[in-house]
Amino acid sequence: MKYRQINNNSINQIMLIVIIILICILVFKNLLYYLPGFLGAITLYILFRRSYFHLTEIRRWNKSLTSVLFIVLSIVFIVLPMWALIDYLVPQITNFLGNRDEIINQFNMLKAYMADKPLLRDIDMSDAALFNFLQRLTRYVPSIINSVAEVAVNLLVTFFVLFFMQVHAKRMETTIYRAIPFTRVSKKEIWDEVNMMVRSNAIGIPILGFFQGLVAMGGYWFFGVENYILLGLLTGISSIIPILGTMTIYIPICLITLATGNTANGIGLFLYCFIIVGGIDNVLRFTILKTIGNVPPLITVFGVLLGLNLFGMLGLIFGPLILSSIGVLVKVYSNEYGKGIVRNPRVIRQQRTNVPDIPPEEEESDPNKI
Repeated sequence: MKYRQINNNSINQIMLIVIIILICILVFKNLLYYLPGFLGAITLYILFRRSYFHLTEIRRWNKSLTSVLFIVLSIVFIVLPMWALIDYLVPQITNFLGNRDEIINQFNMLKAYMADKPLLRDIDMSDAALFNFLQRLTRYVPSIINSVAEVAVNLLVTFFVLFFMQVHAKRMETTIYRAIPFTRVSKKEIWDEVNMMVRSNAIGIPILGFFQGLVAMGGYWFFGVENYILLGLLTGISSIIPILGTMTIYIPICLITLATGNTANGIGLFLYCFIIVGGIDNVLRFTILKTIGNVPPLITVFGVLLGLNLFGMLGLIFGPLILSSIGVLVKVYSNEYGKGIVRNPRVIRQQRTNVPDIPPEEEESDPNKI
C-alpha cells in the first residue's frame, strides 16, 4: 500500500505561518498598553493620506516637515478641543454628583410623578437603585483622571508612529500590498472598505455628536432647563451610545421637567428633542455622511458595541470596521476561490482597469490609488 508523502514545501509554509502568528501574539500581548496609540496613528494616516501625498508627491514638499505640519494640525484641532471638553466636563460632573441633596430631591419628585403613570411605574425607582446608579457614575470620574498619563503616552505613540508611517508611506504601502496574497481586485476591495469605514466613523461620529449636542443645548435653554450647557454636551456625547443614543439624556430631563410641574415645557422639550434632535441624525446621514461613506446602520450599531469592549473610545472607529470586514472577506473568498468567477478575458481586463497593475511606489504620483 502506497502512502502519499506530504510536500516539504507545504510543511515549511505551515511552520512559517505558525511562527509568524506566535510572534504576532507575543508582540500584541506585550504592546497592548500602546494599542490605542497605534490605532490612532492608523486613523490619522488614513484621514491625511490623500492630502499628504498631494503635498509631497505633486507639490514636492519635504516629507518630514509635511508630517510635522499634520501632527501640529492634529494637536490644534483634535487634541486641544478634546482636552478642553474633558477639562470642562470633569469638574462639572463632579460638582453635580457631589450635590446629593439636590439629586435626591429631584429623584423623589420624579418617583412621585411616575408612581401613578402606566409603564413608568414599573421602573425600579428605589433608593438603592439611585445609589447604585450614582456609584456606577462616580466610578468613571476617577478613572478618567487616573488615565491622563495613559492618554498622554498613547498620544506620543500616535504622533511618533504617524510620523514614520507618513515619511515611509510608499515603502510601507508597497510592503503591505505585496504581502497580501490576493488578486488586485480583492486588494482594492479590502482597501476601499478600510478607507471608507475609518473615514466615515472618524469624521461622521464627531459631526453627529457636535450638531446634536448644539441643537439640544438650544432646546434646553429655550425650555428653561438648568445647566443647559453641560446637559447639551452630555447629549452630544451620548449620541455614540448604540440604539438609545441621545434619548439616554433628554428623556430623564423631560421627565424631571414634567415632575416639577412644568407640563408645557416638559411636553414641548420632549417633542423638540424627539423631532429636531433625533431628526438631525437622519438628515446628516442622508446628506453629509452619505458622501463620506454609506455605512449600514446595523454595522454601525453592533460594531460600536463590539469596538467599545475591545478598544475603548477608538472602538467607535475600528469596531464597525471589524464587523464589516466579515462581508469583505466573504467577497474576497468569492473572488479568489468561488466557483462562479467569470472567466471571460474581456471581463477580467475590465476589472483590472479599476485597480493598479503595479505596486504603489512604482505608479505615477496619484494619492487616490494604493
